[in-house]
Amino acid sequence: MKLSSDRPAESSGPGRPRDPQVDLAVLQATVDLLVESGYQKTTIQAIARRAQVSAPAIYRRWATREMIIEDAIFQLQTGDVPPATEDLHADLLAWTRQFLDRTADPAARSAIPGLLSAYHHHDGVHERLVQRAELPIRTALVARVLKEVPNPGPEAAATAETVFDLLVSATMIRGVSRGYEDADEWCRRIADALYALIRTLS
Repeated sequence: MKLSSDRPAESSGPGRPRDPQVDLAVLQATVDLLVESGYQKTTIQAIARRAQVSAPAIYRRWATREMIIEDAIFQLQTGDVPPATEDLHADLLAWTRQFLDRTADPAARSAIPGLLSAYHHHDGVHERLVQRAELPIRTALVARVLKEVPNPGPEAAATAETVFDLLVSATMIRGVSRGYEDADEWCRRIADALYALIRTLS
């Protein structure tokens, strides 16, 4: 996984703006270490050495190691979602492929079990991830699903939420356990199943 950044420099308070190249170096170092050394050895100190930046520079940007790893493997800083088209099945296929890409990549496969353990043992960590990343993406997919329903009500909204939950669960398990094995066919089957579920609302 090679990261790229076209974000403008950001300010973290008074003084000079943040250098996006430092952010990119830290995130790329994190990805490389996850692949080469695994989750446990991807520490703040190791990331700093690999990125050739100071640990304080990292802590000015991220409060915890988990936040760096989340940004690196889930690309949270981009907030990109597949663009909506007039073809629901094609959109579902694009969503499925994007979600699988974020879990099947070698760095993600290394990181996700460790992150799940951190979420279990540290209160508030998973809730923070939900607020940072899941809610905006969930909102976008739910809106895309409800666009297909003539008169959306509570049942349709609940089904749309379920589509998101099924997609996240399926792609995470598949990505971590099987990677990209038969990815095209698997993504098509998942898109087919989600499409059929949504069509029950019409």
